[in-house]
Amino acid sequence: MVSLILILVASLFFTGIVIRTKSLASGRKGPGIFQPMKDIFRLLKKGSVYSSTTSIIFQIAPSFYIASVLMAILIVPLGDYPGVISFQGDFILFAYLLAFGKFFMIISALDTGSSFEGMGASRESLFSMLVEPAFFILMGSFALLTGHTSFHSIFSTLHYGSNISYLLGLLATFVFIMIAMIENSRMPVDDPKTHLELTMIHEVMVLDNSGFDLGLILHTTNLKFAMYGAIISNFFIGDLSLMYTIPIFFAVQIGFAIVAGLLESFMARFRMSHNPQFIFILTSVSLLIFFGVLLLLERFV
Repeated sequence: MVSLILILVASLFFTGIVIRTKSLASGRKGPGIFQPMKDIFRLLKKGSVYSSTTSIIFQIAPSFYIASVLMAILIVPLGDYPGVISFQGDFILFAYLLAFGKFFMIISALDTGSSFEGMGASRESLFSMLVEPAFFILMGSFALLTGHTSFHSIFSTLHYGSNISYLLGLLATFVFIMIAMIENSRMPVDDPKTHLELTMIHEVMVLDNSGFDLGLILHTTNLKFAMYGAIISNFFIGDLSLMYTIPIFFAVQIGFAIVAGLLESFMARFRMSHNPQFIFILTSVSLLIFFGVLLLLERFV
């Protein structure tokens, strides 16, 4: 329950820090960090407009999308405090809850009958499929290292006792940051501020959504960023008391948001044809972590 409350709080300002960082990096003052949430609240007060060519799928998809992410957040622990839902193998449920929500957004885009949104749906499904091995190899490696298969048990028993283990933690943090960026269709695979057909992925999928539905979709992105920030913070919290856990959690969230803003400001987007190669690099890094775990366990023959 602690992680759920903190993630909900962090989601209120995460995107605002990203936008403020990008503004400062480009020499502008930029909006306040709560401006994105004000925009979302304004959208939530409005009604949604539906095309006569869409079906019930298009109307229910935003609700399924945010519900799947909220269910996934219930699994995320915080240091010594387990998530609301915790059992052996829960990270598998975590991955497929996110896939469930994304599936509904993809078929929602196809339901519009727009070839433009179909293009975005195709790209989104491809990149989600390619990033999945990196997540499972990473979590499987830490499950092998700790002897547990739940988020809480893995993070609560993950101790860094050698130089290799510290390196594994840094590599895992890098992989989770990039997975979070790809899962939210941000740099280097997309830019939410662009409306160029050549680069759009997630943004093109939600062009027909409006009002309340669009507000749900935008806030779901905030929740997913804060959720991945919570997972990353678990690499640094360990078994500390709540007095130290909460400041470290918010420090990691703010640091993650600043890093995301700097990446989007200074890292050039890849050509669309090179994005799969970039995502495969994350799988390679995850394999390095797997071999590092085998070294630590002295099973690398």
